[in-house]
Amino acid sequence: MAKVWLYASLGKLVGVKGPLAVSGDTIGDLIDGLESAHPGMKDVLSYEGGIMPGLAVVVDGETGNLGLLERVREDSEVHFLPAIGGGG
Repeated sequence: MAKVWLYASLGKLVGVKGPLAVSGDTIGDLIDGLESAHPGMKDVLSYEGGIMPGLAVVVDGETGNLGLLERVREDSEVHFLPAIGGGG
C-alpha cells in the first residue's frame, strides 16, 4: 500500500497524524480509498475530474503532472500539499 501524507490542517481535520496506508494504482484510486475511510475527503482533494486547484501532489519526491491519472506504486510515498505560488 502507498503511504499517503496529508497537509497538516487536513490531517488535523480528519484526526490523522502521520501517513495513511492506501491501496491503488493511481492518485485517483488513492483519493477513492481515502474517501472510503474518511467521507468528504474526495471533495477536499479533487475538483471536476482533477486535483483540487491550489493543491500539489508529490509522488516519490516528484511533483505529479498527470492529476488523478498519475501512477503510484505499492511502495510509493504520496504527499498532498498546498501549492506554492508567486515569485518575481
